[in-house]
Amino acid sequence: MALLKLFLAFLKIGAFTFGGGYAMIAMIQAEAESQGWLTQEELVDFVALSESTPGPLAVNMATFAGMRTGGVLGAIIATLGIILPSFIIILIIAKCFEKYEKSKAVGGIMSGLKPAVVGMIGAAFISVTRTVFFPSGIGISAFSSVSFWIFLGLFAVTTVLAFKKVHPIKIIILSAVIGIGAGYGLGL
Repeated sequence: MALLKLFLAFLKIGAFTFGGGYAMIAMIQAEAESQGWLTQEELVDFVALSESTPGPLAVNMATFAGMRTGGVLGAIIATLGIILPSFIIILIIAKCFEKYEKSKAVGGIMSGLKPAVVGMIGAAFISVTRTVFFPSGIGISAFSSVSFWIFLGLFAVTTVLAFKKVHPIKIIILSAVIGIGAGYGLGL
């Protein structure tokens, strides 16, 4: 029964979330917390771990949550749950693409989904930011923490480097070196 619940939860997330892994974070968070699979802090660690491993973010998160909840079988079931809707939708789109490519209804649906995707990604960003930087609420003390200023510095540097068209791999390596250095040097 627990494995069926796990499958259905990730099937629902996969079926009703558009925009990729970041847009799914808010729904994964809601399901994981309501089912008692993960705490909010564990979810933030989860996002970091999922981003550090090869593969799509949502699939990695589903696999990890499934593994934690039901072992290897749980990992397989959660992963199938999250990818099955996309797989089916892509098959249908591939079959019908040419017929409906210029349809106003399809164009309208896609136009309507774009703001929803941005909203889901924004909600995930706010949730993760709140958990990492403001776990006990927004206050002056949150802005005096070393981790906040390291994040702000990394964000500023990566933004500048991105606009200067520095290759993303170089930005990732630089961020990792600074993060590791801060972790060991400052004990974070």
